[in-house]
Amino acid sequence: MKAKSIFFFLVTLMGVYLVSCANNQAKPRAKNNSDTSHLPPVETKSPNSDYKPAFAGQTRIEGVKTTTPYNVEKIADGIGPVFGIVPMPDGRLMVTVKSGFMEIHDANGKLVKKITGFPGVLFEGQGGLLDVAFDPNFGSNKMIYWSYAEKVEPGSLTAVAKGKLNEDAGKVDNVSVIFRATPATNSTLQYGSRLVFDKDGNLFVSVGEKSITSARVQAQQLDSYLGKIVKITTDGKPAPGNPFINQAGAKPEIYSYGHRNPDGLDINPATGELWEAEFGPRGGDEINLIHAGKNYGWPVITYGIEYSGDKVGAGIQQKEGMEQPVYYWDPVISPCGICFYNGNAIPEWKNNLFVAALSGKHVDRLVLKDNKVVGEERLLTDKDQRFRDVAYMNNMLYAITDGGDIYRISKK
Repeated sequence: MKAKSIFFFLVTLMGVYLVSCANNQAKPRAKNNSDTSHLPPVETKSPNSDYKPAFAGQTRIEGVKTTTPYNVEKIADGIGPVFGIVPMPDGRLMVTVKSGFMEIHDANGKLVKKITGFPGVLFEGQGGLLDVAFDPNFGSNKMIYWSYAEKVEPGSLTAVAKGKLNEDAGKVDNVSVIFRATPATNSTLQYGSRLVFDKDGNLFVSVGEKSITSARVQAQQLDSYLGKIVKITTDGKPAPGNPFINQAGAKPEIYSYGHRNPDGLDINPATGELWEAEFGPRGGDEINLIHAGKNYGWPVITYGIEYSGDKVGAGIQQKEGMEQPVYYWDPVISPCGICFYNGNAIPEWKNNLFVAALSGKHVDRLVLKDNKVVGEERLLTDKDQRFRDVAYMNNMLYAITDGGDIYRISKK
């Protein structure tokens, strides 16, 4: 009887243990930044291919939901086809209009000044006046830098110019072109291009590979600027320490290569690292952590397929010596401008990455931990708008649509 009692006691104990394990297994994993929600992935549509991710969490990560109440206000509308919304050092906003001018808006969206005097832009296809960045010493020198599609023989290219902002006169003075992403092609697609200054006052410029077959292969060639992120000084010279600066046959301005159409670029304020968003073809939109000298694979490796449905190249997703995206989407969301939230007003957003999605028609929130995506949320889906760019300023997010509506997102 004694042995039988011990046996039943052990069986009962084992049952309690198994139930406990099952309950613990079912509990949601605690999230970074105090977000403890546990939701299915936000993407519900079938992927374009049966390609498998290289590691867990590289795509279709579990969803999260913002718990802090926040307001969404439309503060401006109908500006026209735009590319960038960029905070000015004085707390206002500069909007780039693709047809060839900029507008200064105050933090409440009111138009303050239209700025003209830029070199002629090729406002065709995906071209036009693109991004803008402010000199680290803008307060004293009033210098701004902008990228644009420039018409040259035999077609067009991505160019970067600089000039002195003369706000009173509503124009830029002393304009000079400091960089041209040669070679020119007869394509009006996939110019890139975002501009970001690093802590040393050098300028990152993202350049697209122009889409056409004869140009896309140049993303892998170091004697071409197509499909690259370059790093230059304010005079357009190669930035000191660039990875290929002493390599024969390589463009010394190149910082990283193997990119398709990098339309998003920002520096993580917590780490100082450069992050990039890049359009894939059908599937394979990417978020990348950019390191000097690294090859990001396009068009050799990709999680997307051709628009025709065919494989891209050999149809491979991983290859030795080529970097994997931190995260990818299939189907695409068409990731354009990106920014990090560096405020405290909405605590769970601290150091999250926000992505303006064109075809996705939302602003994507990515929760990062140890340089991996651990949660995703889709914001502003009810607006049914193509979002072109997103910016952080003073504890708020500003998102601009393809047609030039500005939304401000702030704590309630």
